[in-house]
Amino acid sequence: MEVVRVENLTKIYGRGDAQTLALIEANLSVQSGELVALLGPSGSGKTTLLTSICCINEPTNGRIELDGVPVFNDGWTGIDVRALRRQKMGVIFQSYNLIPFLTVLENVELILTLNDVSREEAQSRAMELLEYLEIAHRWHHYPSEVSGGEQQRVAIARALANRPKVLLADEPTAALDTERGKIVMGLLRKLSRETGAAVVVVTHDVRMVEGFDRVYHIADGRIQN
Repeated sequence: MEVVRVENLTKIYGRGDAQTLALIEANLSVQSGELVALLGPSGSGKTTLLTSICCINEPTNGRIELDGVPVFNDGWTGIDVRALRRQKMGVIFQSYNLIPFLTVLENVELILTLNDVSREEAQSRAMELLEYLEIAHRWHHYPSEVSGGEQQRVAIARALANRPKVLLADEPTAALDTERGKIVMGLLRKLSRETGAAVVVVTHDVRMVEGFDRVYHIADGRIQN
């Protein structure tokens, strides 16, 4: 089942002499349970495409469909994109974006409480995810008290908390060494298979895409395959 569909997506920043074509008629398709990479150098347009898919960055024109629902068609379609993100998307940021004054457990619980899940159920589901990602023993620690690799696992648990149809990861291994980076990519591969989420990963590192179902190469705003 197709969960992400992007058609002829273009993003232009600025006007006149200052105009920059960040994304040029991009086309992308991701199925349920599929692990897809957007591979390209810095400034190639891959993060622009990712932030457009998660309805943060408004494209100039084109079409985006998520889980069969048109969300952008040469303009936002009127759907509540905040609710869509809460209910159907998980996002993993390069810098983790964990809340420093919340514990590991509380960081994961937060997205659930925002979706009106009871405190008891939120805690139970959050602990289950932390156990799945082998970080439950650190549940009571604050982000500053755990390693970078552990923080990334917490960020992944938080992204999975609402059982998303689409999981988007922006350079999730950039702050990790090669060995830990490959472990995180292996986790994402496992998650795509076991949860059925459509997983899209932005990376500049060709070493990290081993075992991916598909790799889209992007350069100068154009997807090359």
